[in-house]
Amino acid sequence: MRWPAEIGVMVLPNVILFPQAFLPLYVFEPRYRSMLERALETHRLFCVAMQRPGRRGSPTNVAGLGVIRAARRHPDGTAHMILQGLVRVALGDAVRYRPYRTHRIRLLPSQLANVAKADALAARLIELVANRLQEGASVGFGSPEVPVPGTEPDPAWASQPAVEFLAHVTNPEQIADLVSWALLSSPGQRQLLLETLDVETRLRRLINFLADDKP
Repeated sequence: MRWPAEIGVMVLPNVILFPQAFLPLYVFEPRYRSMLERALETHRLFCVAMQRPGRRGSPTNVAGLGVIRAARRHPDGTAHMILQGLVRVALGDAVRYRPYRTHRIRLLPSQLANVAKADALAARLIELVANRLQEGASVGFGSPEVPVPGTEPDPAWASQPAVEFLAHVTNPEQIADLVSWALLSSPGQRQLLLETLDVETRLRRLINFLADDKP
């Protein structure tokens, strides 16, 4: 896939878009309505960055780039859409600020030096997820502030089928991102994992976060 050199960026408090994950959004601000229209007319790509704490409208340096899987536009100009995360990107210089922020972007590929170690950590993570779900851990799905009607979290994530699903995912990076999306509630922890490019380090941090966050 050919990635754009620059793209519009939606800046939201406490919202992180992980690769593989789905993010429902309600688009009502004029600037983001324009951004959505432009994306639908071109590459259907949409970038979401978490707002820096205490700095309104200022994005973090690492964001999620996703593809618009569904969009429902309403007569009043607002819209509901669902993004699926694709890759991590570093935000470079802002190219313009109106009608919406547009930044130069650079893809951030993950780093995996030892597949065997990563697989072992992923297996440990899945075991921890199973224990957490049995203990009644809640599933946040990353964006409780902006749900799309009819897209509530799948109840399977609160039961054994979720663990069985993860067990069939062979890529440890995907396992880490899916679990981060589904089970982590802290925006700071989620952003840190988005910024962690080394897969082993990401898995270790995620395991520690979940082990410390007892329901």
